[in-house]
Amino acid sequence: MSDTTVAIDELPLDGPAAPPRSNGELLFDAPWEGRAFGLMVALLEQDVFTVSDFQAELIAAIARWEALDQPVEEYRYYECWLSALEHVVVAKTALDDADLAERSAAFQARPAGHDHDHDHDH
Repeated sequence: MSDTTVAIDELPLDGPAAPPRSNGELLFDAPWEGRAFGLMVALLEQDVFTVSDFQAELIAAIARWEALDQPVEEYRYYECWLSALEHVVVAKTALDDADLAERSAAFQARPAGHDHDHDHDH
């Protein structure tokens, strides 16, 4: 998919798979949520998977959370989003769960500002 707007427009506006919005704008509570969203869009643009592939995984991730007898924490949409993204990437690429865990750990181990080596305000 080469048009990001088309990919975002294909996301549901309501229901359990709809991203949180405020006044029609996507709502992210933490920077990682926006990054996860952006990663999904980038992978869509590269035709790694389709919106419907992702939506099916997202609905399944939400259903898994809802099926917990005693959820360990309150519902967080983007936790389910990230789970769905991981599942669809593993299903549609040569990566497996171990590869994904290794890459994720490497990213998490990077120090803050690792890729920003100049001093100035943004």
